Amino acid sequence: MEGNTIEIGCEGDSISINGIKMVNKKDIVTKNGVIHLIDEVLIPDSAKQVIELAGKQQTTFTDLVAQLGLASSLKPDGEYTLLAPVNNAFSDDTLSMDQRLLKLILQNHILKVKVGLSDLYNGQILETIGGKQLRVFVYRTAICIENSCMVRGSKQGRNGAIHIFREIIQPAEKSLHEKLRQDKRFSIFLSLLEAADLKDLLTQPGDWTLFAPTNDAFKGMTNEEREILIGNKNALQNIILYHLTPGVYIGKGFEPGVTNILKTTQGSKIYLKGVNETLLVNELKSKESDIMTTNGVIHVVDKLLYPADIPVGNDQLLEILNKLIKYIQIKFVRGSTFKEIPMTVYTTKIITKLVEPKIKVIQGSLQPITKTEGPAMTKIHIEGDPDFRLIKEGETVTEVIHGEPVIKKYTKIIDGVPVEITEKQTREERIIT
Repeated sequence: MEGNTIEIGCEGDSISINGIKMVNKKDIVTKNGVIHLIDEVLIPDSAKQVIELAGKQQTTFTDLVAQLGLASSLKPDGEYTLLAPVNNAFSDDTLSMDQRLLKLILQNHILKVKVGLSDLYNGQILETIGGKQLRVFVYRTAICIENSCMVRGSKQGRNGAIHIFREIIQPAEKSLHEKLRQDKRFSIFLSLLEAADLKDLLTQPGDWTLFAPTNDAFKGMTNEEREILIGNKNALQNIILYHLTPGVYIGKGFEPGVTNILKTTQGSKIYLKGVNETLLVNELKSKESDIMTTNGVIHVVDKLLYPADIPVGNDQLLEILNKLIKYIQIKFVRGSTFKEIPMTVYTTKIITKLVEPKIKVIQGSLQPITKTEGPAMTKIHIEGDPDFRLIKEGETVTEVIHGEPVIKKYTKIIDGVPVEITEKQTREERIIT
């Protein structure tokens, strides 16, 4: 009646509760039920300290929390959330690490606040007691924090909650571009990325899934062929952007055996499927998946990917692509060209301008304004009835311009079921003059 579940097991004539044989007399039938006498008190989760919520499969985690002195930071009057990996998530190499490093890892599995299962939503940022930030990703059948996904067993106690994870959670430290740059396997892809003027796309904040081809994907391509590919900038951009998808899609978050269809930044579809803990990208095996970065996730492929619905209209280019791409038959339509893909990189900008030594009229309210600038003068068109005031030379003024509303959609767990939430947000741009 308190709301917790208990496990009742039968073995021969004995009955166990929560795996412990504690029933000393059973099957006392009354007119409105049945009674089993037990010799221990059952303590509900709601009465337990958060560290007491851990089960047999999380003993390595709780033992380390105690050994490394972290248990003392879980004060009875505070509220916390434990992100507890299962025992087999801790390899021998991890357990033999320097204790200072191991303590840092464990700190990233304790949140400063109580976060229940129903409080989690896609895109959420969680802060650990170690000061690191972790991202939440909610999929149709999985909830993941960074690239570690939950297993069943979340509980809430008197001063916190516990969630169980398959793997150790590591906060991302580097961007997509930084991660590729520190790995020699991606040197050719990076050079093509820069030749296509797309490097900035992987350095900016955002949420991306990148299917990164290793140098093996370009095996056999000569320097002359590379120059031909670079010379066709639209073709190069289309090929590279087919390897990039908006949103963060963790391979472990996919339902096994189910094909997931995503739209790439290039515009064509890409097909992902998890089979036997391996991610298939267009039916090609990913050599390494779920490499987390601050602005997305990387799945490594050793073949160049190409959109099956896009034809090639150039003989030279077709010959090069046929050499590199074997898993599909590329269409040839003579004279067809690759479309130009407009790329917008969203950044927050503060525009600072010098005030000329003259009287200037500005808007005093927060109504929309449109600014038209010429080489010698600045005009400010004001909608509505503005307030006027004089600006002295050297004075700093901040104007607030409201942009178009942004519609934000995310998934939140409500009563154990993923629910789509839509929020409307208004953007402000502050211009300091």
